[in-house]
Amino acid sequence: MSTATQSASTAAKAIKLTTKEKIAYSFTDMAGNLLYVTISSYIMYFYTNVFHIPAAGAIGAGTILLVARFADAISAVVWGSIVDHTNTKWGQSRPWFLWLCVPFAVTVFIAFTAPSLPDGAPKFWYALITYILAAGAVYTGIQTPITAILPNLTDDPTERNNANSFRMAGGQIGSFITSSFTIPLVGWFGVHFGGGDKTGFMIVTAIWGVVAIVLLLFSFKNLTEHNYHPELNKPIPLKDSFKAAKGNWPWIILVVAFLIYWIAQSTRNGVSTYYAQYVLNNRDLTSLFNGVQVLGLLGTIAMPIIANKTKNKTLTMLIGLVIGGVGQALMPLAGHNVPLLVIFWTVGVLGAAIAIGMPFGMLADTVDYGEWKTGIHAAGFLTAVGSAFCIQVGSGFGAFLPLEIMGAAGYDATKDVQSAAAQNAISFCFIWLPVIVYVIVGVIMLFYRRFEKMEPQIKAELAERHAKAAAELEEAR
Repeated sequence: MSTATQSASTAAKAIKLTTKEKIAYSFTDMAGNLLYVTISSYIMYFYTNVFHIPAAGAIGAGTILLVARFADAISAVVWGSIVDHTNTKWGQSRPWFLWLCVPFAVTVFIAFTAPSLPDGAPKFWYALITYILAAGAVYTGIQTPITAILPNLTDDPTERNNANSFRMAGGQIGSFITSSFTIPLVGWFGVHFGGGDKTGFMIVTAIWGVVAIVLLLFSFKNLTEHNYHPELNKPIPLKDSFKAAKGNWPWIILVVAFLIYWIAQSTRNGVSTYYAQYVLNNRDLTSLFNGVQVLGLLGTIAMPIIANKTKNKTLTMLIGLVIGGVGQALMPLAGHNVPLLVIFWTVGVLGAAIAIGMPFGMLADTVDYGEWKTGIHAAGFLTAVGSAFCIQVGSGFGAFLPLEIMGAAGYDATKDVQSAAAQNAISFCFIWLPVIVYVIVGVIMLFYRRFEKMEPQIKAELAERHAKAAAELEEAR
């Protein structure tokens, strides 16, 4: 190894994140999930049962969620380029936590507002526009820098795994808060302030919004992009960002797998309310099912331990998929036995926590691969498409497919009791659709491993290039 390589490697390893920085990073995803999981878990129910939009059809809730997601996916590409072109005294990704925290909270609040509009097109267009703003344009603007900042925080692989674990833990806590308390609080505020679920959703999303603003401001204040070198990584045109993706096979594999994975994640979250209310006959069990997801923290804690011990991120993700699939597949054996259902659901949650966490960290490695192959460091673009784009499109299908399946089976939101066919459709979407998705994702991820084996070579060569570029820049001065 050359002296330049040794120097660059030493500098990279010297970037150790403090506990405060890791906590600040965890707060970004905690804030994101506090609002985004509220959308992904309850917007389907809000549209069909509170805003009274049909579940299926050309102007139904399913169409809204699918069309909006594709519009949102376009914003992921735009936001990736915007982040790549950001150069401030605060860094490249960090300032967006400051600039977008209030718009994020406000747009989610508006999305859960149900004004008195005529049925049909007026409600459809109001829901579509506000949903695109909240879950797409603004959320993507938050999600993109959350992921793009990781390679800029540190170049140390172990530190990246650990920081990503903190982020996932924060996301789990944010998800737990909204999953456990949203429905009970919606009911409580709806009764005590009048207006039912309509008023309840407005008050609860306002509360979550204020908390999210505080968390993102803390993150902005306490994070530092140690590995951001604007003198070496100049802003690049959007066409060059596409070049960093062309031939970047580990990134392509990860994007395809993660996009499909989010069909399962969105389905599990979105259909839980219907499953609790119409199959188990107790809507409040939604909070129990979703609240149990906090135990996913155990999976999040295990994730970097498994990855660091095995030195095999692909295997770690596959382990999560297998555990998650087993937990889902066992649920039908429980019948209506709630304690047993919760146990099997918890197994699925542990696996899902491991599986969903790995791609966020692996994206940083695909940024390195793209730079190694093309010389273009497109962290914003590659991570935006690899995270926000996948989340948006995958979640869109994860909402559209269940609603269409339920609609075809005769689901009717105006009825307190659903037909046997509708209940079977709800059960299929809640239990078996995620299992099918896990199998597909697992097969795709098998192709990632050979690129993962190249990472030590890639990091060493990039370190040498960076050291050489820094030396040339110093001489030019």
